[in-house]
Amino acid sequence: QVQLVESGGGLVQAGGSLRLSCAASGRAFSNYAIGWFRQAPRKEQEFVGVISGSGRTTYYADSVKGRFTISRDNAKNTGYLQMNSLKPEDTAVYYCAANTIVTRNVRDYDYWGQGTQVTVSS
Repeated sequence: QVQLVESGGGLVQAGGSLRLSCAASGRAFSNYAIGWFRQAPRKEQEFVGVISGSGRTTYYADSVKGRFTISRDNAKNTGYLQMNSLKPEDTAVYYCAANTIVTRNVRDYDYWGQGTQVTVSS
């Protein structure tokens, strides 16, 4: 099992940056892939990216590729989502999630953070 706590959301201007953190507790953090998802008002939850347990493999949605970077520090039991060149359309609640395999499917994830609001003003 793993428990996830997110932090780092807030209000930023278009073109700015934020770094979200996903702090984990529980055994064998490095065994879990960490996925990131977001949900804007009146829209379905959207895959953002995922990083493997080792940190050696990442996948990103086309909408964020080149702007967002996913990383992790297994010694600190923490995953990160670095968001640069933010756009108003990035405004959403962002969630981190953990699963034993790398997947883009929201239904495959067993453990979820509480979510953190990211608002990008124009």
